[in-house]
Amino acid sequence: MSLLLLFLLAIICCYTGSLLIQCMNADPQIRTYPDIANVAFGYKGKIFASVVLCLSMYMFAVELLILEGDNLENLFPNMSFRLGGLRIKGSKAFVLLSALIILPTVWLRGLGPLAYVSACGVLAPIIVVGSVIWAGLFGGVGFHARKRLFNIKGLPTAASIYAFCYSGHGVFPTIRASMKDRSKSMRVIILCITTAALSYALMAVSGYLMYGQHLNSQITLNLPKGKISSKIAIYTIVATPLVKYAIAVAPIVIAIEDAVPLCKRRHVSLLFRTMLVASTVIVALTVPFFGYLLALVGSALSSTLNLCLPCLFYLKITKNSKHGKVEMVVIVGIVLLSCIIAVVGTYTSMKKIMQHL
Repeated sequence: MSLLLLFLLAIICCYTGSLLIQCMNADPQIRTYPDIANVAFGYKGKIFASVVLCLSMYMFAVELLILEGDNLENLFPNMSFRLGGLRIKGSKAFVLLSALIILPTVWLRGLGPLAYVSACGVLAPIIVVGSVIWAGLFGGVGFHARKRLFNIKGLPTAASIYAFCYSGHGVFPTIRASMKDRSKSMRVIILCITTAALSYALMAVSGYLMYGQHLNSQITLNLPKGKISSKIAIYTIVATPLVKYAIAVAPIVIAIEDAVPLCKRRHVSLLFRTMLVASTVIVALTVPFFGYLLALVGSALSSTLNLCLPCLFYLKITKNSKHGKVEMVVIVGIVLLSCIIAVVGTYTSMKKIMQHL
């Protein structure tokens, strides 16, 4: 059931991606996601889309810190240090250390070198999936038949996480605007989402057959310690946030510095960027639940960006065009699905987070 939902959302996201392209075709001046919102619903729409985008990237930065802390603790379980009168240990210690290492990259005005290095991140999923499968085949874990087929209670969380996994719509317009041949933009979207869906499915099946209901929110925390395949997977995961964090918060920095010119002054900019990193550290330490936080972001933010808003933009921008009955049924169905994921997924995620606090 989960895999069916995974591929269904992949198909829906391909369709909503095509709606964004049609919105861009309606106005050659559109270059970004907020631009589409501006054309459809004016300045207020642009502000709303920008806020949702920035919140989504902010929470992604928080997720990167949690990811770093959990995996480094797995590598070095006895790490601890004193900060004033407090003894900080485990994943919290690594979240703080990671933030200190990442901070200078956030101070950079130009992210060209980091963008170049992070492009190598395309290889990261291949390496991680390959390492996990290797651990299953040759690492002593093995693949085992599982008898439990349905777990209805897990569907809201799964749907929310899937919404996050396909959250590329916020950058689709920017990528399309920079393409030399924009006629191939739909092919790019289909290729990206299809590749992602197949990677997720392969990882999901492998993780379930290897660990079943005992699988952690990050499979690297399940892998046997001391094995080369496990170390390769964990080191790959650990390296990713070091270069992706600054790029993740860049849209937030640009948006705020453009809105408040004072923040562009060197010393004020350094202080603002430092406070931004510090705030993500506080959230990561307060809510260190990778899976539930991922589901919360997916339900509350990603489902809106990926599913609901593209449909509303399309209907508004093409209001003078005739829409077929089938098209309207599909669009209304997607908006309803988005609302269900947003409401049920957010409630479920918040409930689980509160239970674990």
